[in-house]
This record gives sequence, C-alpha cells and structure tokens, in this order.
Amino acid sequence: MTTEEEVPRKNAGFTRGRPFAEGNPGRPRGSKNRTTAIAQALLAEEESQLVRKAVELAKAGDVPMLKFLLDRLLPKERLIKIDIPPLDFADEAIDGMAVISGAIAEGKITPWEGAALSSMISGYSRAIEVLDLSRRIDAIEASLNPKEEK
Repeated sequence: MTTEEEVPRKNAGFTRGRPFAEGNPGRPRGSKNRTTAIAQALLAEEESQLVRKAVELAKAGDVPMLKFLLDRLLPKERLIKIDIPPLDFADEAIDGMAVISGAIAEGKITPWEGAALSSMISGYSRAIEVLDLSRRIDAIEASLNPKEEK
C-alpha cells in the first residue's frame, strides 16, 4: 500500500506528523504566539521597575535571583592577553602552541581557553598551508602551459 510522500515545508527541513493543508505553510519562523505578544505588551512599561525589584531581591539574599542576574550581566568569557608570535608560515604554529601550553602551565589561562586558542592557531596554520599549496599548483600549471595567461 503506497502512502502519500511527505513534502517538506518551505520553512522546515522535514514535516513531522500530519502536514498542513495544501498552500498552508504554517506559522512563519520567529513569529510569536498571542500569549507572548500580550505579555510583552503588558510588561513594556514596567521593565525598569522589574529590573530594580530583581536587583533588590538579589541584594536581600535571594540566591536564585542573584544567579539569574549574574548569568545575564557578567560576560561568559574573559579577555586574555598572551604574546603569541607572528604566524607567517605554517610551521610557526608550533611556537604559538608552545606559548599557549606555557600559559596553561603557569595558570594564566584555563585549559578550555588554551584549547580554543590552539584550535584557532591550527585553523590558521591549515589556511596558510592551503594558500601555499594553491600557489605552488598555480606555479606548476603556469610552467607546464607557458602560453596561457591568467
């Protein structure tokens, strides 16, 4: 028995459950339901007073409110300063990795920050290698076909 194939909607990769009727794509992405729109309209003029009240509650010892405010106010990541040498060639990435390892060992940066920096250096090094290989291939092709111009 052959069933009707599911056709993906315009705004979704795959339609789960019963698909909408022909010509009805469903609600557009990012649209808000009526309850959310009403709640936003009611709170629009009260925002500053609500924030003040939240700060008062946090100062009075409301730990969940304090955590809530700190999670939203403090930066998730911190600015770190370490001197990574210039990376003009792919093999210079080793020097950069050594600096990062030293900064982790000395406690200047966390292992997670070191991993993020190492990943950036690795990607940068790969980009340099690809550019270098591309230039070499272009030079070889130019030497094999001296009549062609770019």
